[in-house]
Amino acid sequence: MYYDFLVKIPENTGKITVNRRGETTYIEYTYARHYNAEKKYNVPQRTTIGKQSRVDPAMMQPNQNFIKFFPEVALPDERNHSDRSSCLCVGAFLVIRKIMEEYKLPEILSDYWDNRGVGLFLDLAAYSIICENNAGQYYPDYAYNHPLLTEDMTIYSDSTVSRFLSSITSDDKVGFLNQWNASRNHREQIYISYDSTNKNCQAGDIEMAEFGHPKDDQGVPIFNYSIAYNVNNKEPLFYETYPGSIVDVSQLQFMLEKAKGYGYRKIGFILDRGYFSKKNIQYMDSCQYDFVIMVKGMASFVEKIILKHKGSFEKKRSCVIPEYQAYGKTIQEKLYADDEMDRYFHLYHKVKKESAERGCLEDKIQKMAEFLKKQEGKSLTFGDAYHEYFEIFTHEKNDGTKKFLYAKEKSEVIEKEIDLCGYFVIVTSKKMKAAEALSLYKSRDASEKLFRGDKSYLGNKSLRVAGNESAAAKIFIEFVALIVRCKIYTQLKAMMKEMAKKPNYMTVPAALKELEKIEMVRQMDNVYRLDHAITATQKTILKAFGIDENYIKTSATRLSELLKVAAMPERDEEDGAYEEDNLY
Repeated sequence: MYYDFLVKIPENTGKITVNRRGETTYIEYTYARHYNAEKKYNVPQRTTIGKQSRVDPAMMQPNQNFIKFFPEVALPDERNHSDRSSCLCVGAFLVIRKIMEEYKLPEILSDYWDNRGVGLFLDLAAYSIICENNAGQYYPDYAYNHPLLTEDMTIYSDSTVSRFLSSITSDDKVGFLNQWNASRNHREQIYISYDSTNKNCQAGDIEMAEFGHPKDDQGVPIFNYSIAYNVNNKEPLFYETYPGSIVDVSQLQFMLEKAKGYGYRKIGFILDRGYFSKKNIQYMDSCQYDFVIMVKGMASFVEKIILKHKGSFEKKRSCVIPEYQAYGKTIQEKLYADDEMDRYFHLYHKVKKESAERGCLEDKIQKMAEFLKKQEGKSLTFGDAYHEYFEIFTHEKNDGTKKFLYAKEKSEVIEKEIDLCGYFVIVTSKKMKAAEALSLYKSRDASEKLFRGDKSYLGNKSLRVAGNESAAAKIFIEFVALIVRCKIYTQLKAMMKEMAKKPNYMTVPAALKELEKIEMVRQMDNVYRLDHAITATQKTILKAFGIDENYIKTSATRLSELLKVAAMPERDEEDGAYEEDNLY
């Protein structure tokens, strides 16, 4: 991240080098030298600390590494209070602030920073929700045209944001998660949906970023990020980050221990097929945790069960689950040969799913057959997918090479797969009806939407930081933003259920965009006032959060008073002036 101001290029002779790439000149700093015993000379270890100014060659635009290696250099701390837009967007801000207050987030975070630090932390969370961005260099632009949660509405520069991120410690994160989970209800039976994703990270200084098994392989290091989500109360509970080389199935037992450490006892876990393993099942049994796990309809250990019961429930109205347009049946079986308990296998069939899966299979087989036909007479080999569905006939030449002659469909294999189209299985440790198991598993949709919202609507598909502390801090802020955004989502969804029509403005992005139109403007007397009345659409959205027009008017008046104080000249220290060090 390069900051939007210039500093003088350091004059460290021998340690500062200039590296021109294309039209940009990068300033590099030699922070160490490593002796190469084989070549018998020192190899300099360099990192980029900025980009040279095209206007003034003695100046450069610094990045985070500059702050790391030159902490003594004075940087701009904040914008002038008068440098604020005359038109402020207040609607989405007021909704987010209300949710934060209801969750008592300011009180929880006040154990780690003073009001300025808490305000900046929550402002960064609000910024990622409203602007769908997590890039620190653009935060001042957000602060320019929005009210802020800091007491005096201070607009901090991106360099101050960067230093603040670097100051957030692991103890802060652990303390917050402990308090957040301590305030949840531990007496009720809950189900936790647990899932993970991975994030791209190109910064070489992030220790947990490793080459692993990404879902979207971009050829860069990744780290894994997982969330435990309470499907009963629809709240994120805690999160984990771990190196990109660790697979999901290996991490589950560590998460179970953390759930126990947070005081959860009466819980069950809703897991995706990626977490299925004999060891994980046995470990959950030992913890006396219930589980709900999806398995593929064509998985070898359930194929026989599906085929055995095929035709016994797919058309029976007593087995229909109307809300999901599916038919279901529950049977008891052992999950593996030496399983000590009976498990509940819930078999499902959906006509639409069968049609879609069979269509995809037929298309795949046809395209493969057409490709194979064109390759007849050529010397080449085929991948495993072709050998799975086709018997390949070849002729070996005198020189040892094989010429492909023709291919024949493996009818039994294809027909067996057709028989399994449209089926899926959910396994539970607890006795329940097929409809209940499916409803529980479908509640995972909220946690999956949480991940999509995190990457798509919070700007967190990739981290834009250069150090471990800043990376951990951004993930921490991201989790708090997810708590708030998840509440926005569930409140809007609950409101939609009460409406006869399903308007397109009740999604989170559309609702926030509409609320951003509620504005306050600064007039000639330097007082901010609401620009216009609340529209019918905005009233409908606000109603989902228990907010009416009077709340907006009262809040706008209070914000106007705070902005008036913020616009006053700086107070001296005796009058309670704020020192920058207090932020950290």
